Amino acid sequence: MEKQNKRYGMCGVYCGQCPNGNGRVKMMAGELKRLVDTARYDWMETEEKSFKFREFRKGLEWFASAQCPMCLNGGGAPCENRKCAFAKGLESCLLCDGYLTCEHTRYQREWYPFVIDNLNRVKEVGFKRHLEEEEERVRAGIDLMGHLERRCCKVVKLEEV
Repeated sequence: MEKQNKRYGMCGVYCGQCPNGNGRVKMMAGELKRLVDTARYDWMETEEKSFKFREFRKGLEWFASAQCPMCLNGGGAPCENRKCAFAKGLESCLLCDGYLTCEHTRYQREWYPFVIDNLNRVKEVGFKRHLEEEEERVRAGIDLMGHLERRCCKVVKLEEV
């Protein structure tokens, strides 16, 4: 019996490449939590009144223990994409003829314009092969971070030490 790939989002974004779905956020938060605990930064709250160390630590604990189960396992942000695709009997929005004009996929088309390439690739090689290629990208270390960093971090300035 063939194992079903559940690492994709209905919307056309591959969850296995997302830092929340692939565990990168969880791993990095855990590492920062470990570093902060090891270096014993709890004194910060008494020295820097504006910094709420306990709240910061609580946030790190949450991120270090939470990992998005991915779209087909009930994870991800609440969206209409799953409901719509399921109602139409589709495995993915990428299989819908109305993808480029659908109100439900507008966010993905605006924030993740590569989903249009994904749509075209599905038309070219089929949905199953597209998922195999996306999983190959995951194994090669490709994720959404480069895209998100370019999109969200317009200017990166590092202070000299």
